[in-house]
Amino acid sequence: MGNISNTYYPQTGLLIVLGAGESGVGAAILAKDRGFEVLVSDKGVIAEKYRLQLEAEGIRYEAGQHSEAEILQADLVVKSPGIPENTPLISALKDKNISVIAEIEFAAQYTDAKLYCITGSNGKSTTTMLTYYMLQKGGANVGLAGNIGKSFALQVAREHFDAYVLEISSFMLDDMFHFRADVAVILNITPDHLDRYDHKMENYVDSKFRMIRNQTPQDYFIYCLDDEETVKGLKRHHTPAIALPITQEQIVADGAFLDEHKNIIINTPKGEQFIMNTEDLSLQGKHNVYNNMAAGLVAKVQELRNRSMQESMSSYVNIPHRLEHVACIGGVNYINDSKATNVNSVWYALESFSPQIVLIMGGVDKGNDYEMLRDLVKSKVRAIICIGKDNTRIHESFEDDTDVIVNSSSMRDAVEIASHLAQKGDTVLLSPACASFDWFKNYEERGDKFKEAVMAL
Repeated sequence: MGNISNTYYPQTGLLIVLGAGESGVGAAILAKDRGFEVLVSDKGVIAEKYRLQLEAEGIRYEAGQHSEAEILQADLVVKSPGIPENTPLISALKDKNISVIAEIEFAAQYTDAKLYCITGSNGKSTTTMLTYYMLQKGGANVGLAGNIGKSFALQVAREHFDAYVLEISSFMLDDMFHFRADVAVILNITPDHLDRYDHKMENYVDSKFRMIRNQTPQDYFIYCLDDEETVKGLKRHHTPAIALPITQEQIVADGAFLDEHKNIIINTPKGEQFIMNTEDLSLQGKHNVYNNMAAGLVAKVQELRNRSMQESMSSYVNIPHRLEHVACIGGVNYINDSKATNVNSVWYALESFSPQIVLIMGGVDKGNDYEMLRDLVKSKVRAIICIGKDNTRIHESFEDDTDVIVNSSSMRDAVEIASHLAQKGDTVLLSPACASFDWFKNYEERGDKFKEAVMAL
């Protein structure tokens, strides 16, 4: 039944959901519908939206604590991806041989839909949304889930789609074991979240490559031939799936590449071809060429028509908080890239705009190495304005590369400073390279505060 043989996990009994966010509540509803006894347990406060949902469904929940004695009696545990593997409760569950799995792993058991799964350190949200948009425009009955949109489990429980486009993070992959992607995409792998992986890049790469576990010779694996860590990872991780590379540096027989006229050429093993000039893409910048190649390949192996693909790739509008144009005020463009929570995302953002840039960055540093940004900062950045509690490392990293580095006391303060420093034709870019939770709840709130401050100028 579905993507996972249902013999791997118990199908009845007590199911505990740890974490009452979007994925947890969705998993709880699906579990209830399938006849489990369900308890949702969250150590923090449960947002009102999710509390009301649980109450409407008649699902037991607790907040502000984990009732460990009951949780350790579980037949199956579905865990929020935000809970680290090494917490005492997770260790205790594993000591008792109780399966602890991701929402995606749990829900995949109950659907026969095709699963198009996208991961990567950068660009996965854009590629996921673009793929979904393209398939939808092409007439497919398709759902959107994973790290984005409505819970996959909730959609499996209450809706019926023939396919899903899933954005999948490494944290989700860590709790996925028997899941199978019909099409797996690894866009790129750059240092991120290394604090969750013993500060070892190899561990993080191995986590991303869990995406291709259990694939069959009928499945597809799309990867970037230009990405150093992915290519290194391929030597350790093998799949019988049909491998299709994307590249801007080579020519490949099957996959996607750029020709000398800046055309994206997509060739499938079935002999189908798609061609589109990069100037006609709605999303510009080198990184977005990769995103379009990956999304285009997913669409083409599903045999979407070329005209439909071209229309989608030329009309797609990017997601909020990812290189989102907010306003042009006094000849200065204000760009919200709050979703850029690592250094590589900021590199992509800086690469997308011409000089001069006033860069707003900072927050909770995840052990960032800023070295890769130095050349771009030297050549493109007029000033850096720091947000967040501690920006010592940003100052140390860039003091020789730009004339102005200043701290701010709030997002409004940062935007006001930026508006004074920016000149006509400049870009004010919020691209933090850091997590948000010293000043904000999440990157969305950070981006919204930036947009509010810009509109108040």
